[in-house]
Amino acid sequence: MDTRYAPVFLSHGSPMTALEPGPAGAFWRDLGRTMDARVAAGGALPTAIVALSAHTLARRAVTLAAPRHEAIHDFGGFPRALHELRYEAAGVPCLAPHVEQLLQWAGIEVEHADAGGLDHGIWVPLRNIRPEGDIPVLPVAFPPDRTPAQLFELGAALGSLVDEGVWIIGTGSITHNLRLGLPRPDPDPVPEIPASAAFRAWFAERSAARDWASLWHYRTLAPEASYMHPTDEHLLPWFIAAGAGGPDDAPIRVHASVAGGHLGMDAYAFGADAPALARALEAVAETA
Repeated sequence: MDTRYAPVFLSHGSPMTALEPGPAGAFWRDLGRTMDARVAAGGALPTAIVALSAHTLARRAVTLAAPRHEAIHDFGGFPRALHELRYEAAGVPCLAPHVEQLLQWAGIEVEHADAGGLDHGIWVPLRNIRPEGDIPVLPVAFPPDRTPAQLFELGAALGSLVDEGVWIIGTGSITHNLRLGLPRPDPDPVPEIPASAAFRAWFAERSAARDWASLWHYRTLAPEASYMHPTDEHLLPWFIAAGAGGPDDAPIRVHASVAGGHLGMDAYAFGADAPALARALEAVAETA
């Protein structure tokens, strides 16, 4: 039975994506449908999800090994309806020591916490991908002061989990400058600003070329990098998921959209299993 799932990076966008999912929400639902199709064909769901989010950060890596997780409403100033949304999933306490060991073997400091909760960067996508919460989740905090290359190595340390049926998800946003305002629903889509388009195109091109050196130094090489990412944290999970996929296979952009003209909602898949995921997504989109 094939239980391998390609590591992915999901742009989770604003918390309002939970109420106004747009094209990204449709993609997330398609992602869930690819899993259902695998099960129907005799495959299996991931044994667990290891989730690394731009909103769960620490001075060093930390496994959050609670036996159960609920949605954390880690935001303010949003409609009450958003705060009323719920999402629950089992934790994976038994997986935490294994993850810690993998990181320690790679020389990466890690701590264990019997804490729980899913920040909105995790539960907003998962609420669309697996609405029943039927895959257990182990959130892992990461240090945002590490370089992209160092976080790629952190992801590489977790890469063997793919062979064990664990789905590795990094969540953030491919562009993230909320100083430009929160995206709002509009019957007439807002045109993408040139800075966002240039950054997203550069990132997709360098990914397709497996130009890891340029990607690791995106902040000095990518067009409009500091404008599209005033701070790093929303892009850093991309490098962790990429590291889990390994350097030999080109990252594949499996979804591309923009909210509000500037908030990139692109998703990427990594590693040897990425092409199969891309094909599966095309198949379910055709039957939608």
